[in-house]
Amino acid sequence: MINVAAIRMQQFGVQFYQASLTASDIDKLVRFEVLSYGDTMQAPVRGGKQKAGAAPSKVNWDFLERRIASSEKAYQRQIIRRKIDELVQYYEQCREARDLPSIPGAVIISCDEKLTFQSVDGDERVGILKVPEREGILRAIDGQHRLLALHADIERFQGEDFAVPAIIFDRLPEDHVVQMFVTINAKHTRLNASHLVSLSGRQLYRDEALATGHDVARALNDREDSPLYDEIKLLGVGRGRVAQAPLAQELKKLFAEGGVFAGRRSGDVHEEAKKFFVNYFKQIALVFGGAWNGRKYSIRSASALRAFIRVAPDVIRILDQEHADRADFRAIGRVIAPWGRRIGDLRFETEGAWKRTGTTVDSLAKELRLALQYPEGAAV
Repeated sequence: MINVAAIRMQQFGVQFYQASLTASDIDKLVRFEVLSYGDTMQAPVRGGKQKAGAAPSKVNWDFLERRIASSEKAYQRQIIRRKIDELVQYYEQCREARDLPSIPGAVIISCDEKLTFQSVDGDERVGILKVPEREGILRAIDGQHRLLALHADIERFQGEDFAVPAIIFDRLPEDHVVQMFVTINAKHTRLNASHLVSLSGRQLYRDEALATGHDVARALNDREDSPLYDEIKLLGVGRGRVAQAPLAQELKKLFAEGGVFAGRRSGDVHEEAKKFFVNYFKQIALVFGGAWNGRKYSIRSASALRAFIRVAPDVIRILDQEHADRADFRAIGRVIAPWGRRIGDLRFETEGAWKRTGTTVDSLAKELRLALQYPEGAAV
């Protein structure tokens, strides 16, 4: 174990640590990786050869590139050669002038394993963080270029009392790591569109059910025949009004053990689920046409969409009982037709029934489920 001074912090129920790492800790514990695009295993470093007449680089690029992994499960962009060169030059200036710190801002790091925190002096917030001494146990979410420049320049830090401020999360879920990375980088450093598309794919999510959930959310947003085309904010960015994450979490339950899509062949369930949900929401848009196309309704809010997803298993069970194809557009329409009679557009009027009844995902899902069970309005 490596012991580092740290402050334990919490925001919205999530615990993390503000810690002080040495240059040697960074060199030993952090692994550097970039996202590779499918079958094309591109070089991890971007930037042409050195221009004639330019000052020689202080970076041993052959050595540095061997340290950078390229993986479909990574999320970082290619390393920019020019940026590393400039950072190394800046570090050298700071070291010589001794009037500025070279890495004053905290880097953000995730740890693959559970960390142990031992408080001191009776203060539960201040103490010692114990990090397993294993090479590559830490991954950079924000600050990979700064840390790589430190790694490239590590020999010149020998004998220096040098600390790197770091925000450390332990065992943060993969999709949360990606969401944080995109939120930090998409606006200010302008992630390119192809990188965002790659991050939206299933390769980043270790949980197969969550991966399929994200695939379905992506299909609903990307397919031009979907009524939710361009309506979902993928990975926190885009023009959409509804975040991808809560929809994917609802969808995940349908593909997990015991869900309506569990036990079916993976390739089949993947395509079947995308077709079902596109056709399902197309029929919802028809059944509640006035609300779906109106401006003063909440039917396309996150709460309403989650409720529709939550009752999808009930719709699928009825389709199965009727021996209908789960993705059959007309069959889905027949099953959910009672919603038009028993619930109607006015239920989603934002300043009307929606607010008056204090609509939640649970309450709306219950209404939708009852309308399926009692299509003619029988007493319950």
